[in-house]
Amino acid sequence: MRKWLKRIRGAISTALVWAAAWGGVGAIVGVAAASAGILVGSVVDVGGIFAALGFGAGTVFSIVLGIAEGRRRFDEMSLPRFAGWGALGGFLLALPLLLLSDPLALDWVFGISGVAALLGAASAAGSLALARRADDRELLEHGADVADIGLTEQEKRELLTG
Repeated sequence: MRKWLKRIRGAISTALVWAAAWGGVGAIVGVAAASAGILVGSVVDVGGIFAALGFGAGTVFSIVLGIAEGRRRFDEMSLPRFAGWGALGGFLLALPLLLLSDPLALDWVFGISGVAALLGAASAAGSLALARRADDRELLEHGADVADIGLTEQEKRELLTG
């Protein structure tokens, strides 16, 4: 039970961080569109829409990551693979649009899917960097001895091969 509560808390935290990041990107897009005279709504509306999409993509990413990499620690995951899962999470968020859209508007929907995948990949990479930084800080705060920390499999191989 405790394991599931920890995973749910992690998924919500990830979704909130992604919502904040995507909301910021949305605000920038809104300002750029407003300055070009092509904005229909307000900049706040665009930022809010992006934030909602970021929350959804962060949630989908957490589910995908839990299924695909459930037993791995953050220090055992590669950045490109993690970013790939983030891209998949962003794309899966846009998938219903792709399936339900008018065939004449598919170029627009593919554009949205691509942007969601790119934002998902960037958000996942940032999330992994934050998680690794938090792990490092936690080890430093607890005053862990180097012998107690242990080496990852990758570090063991590097030490043995020289």
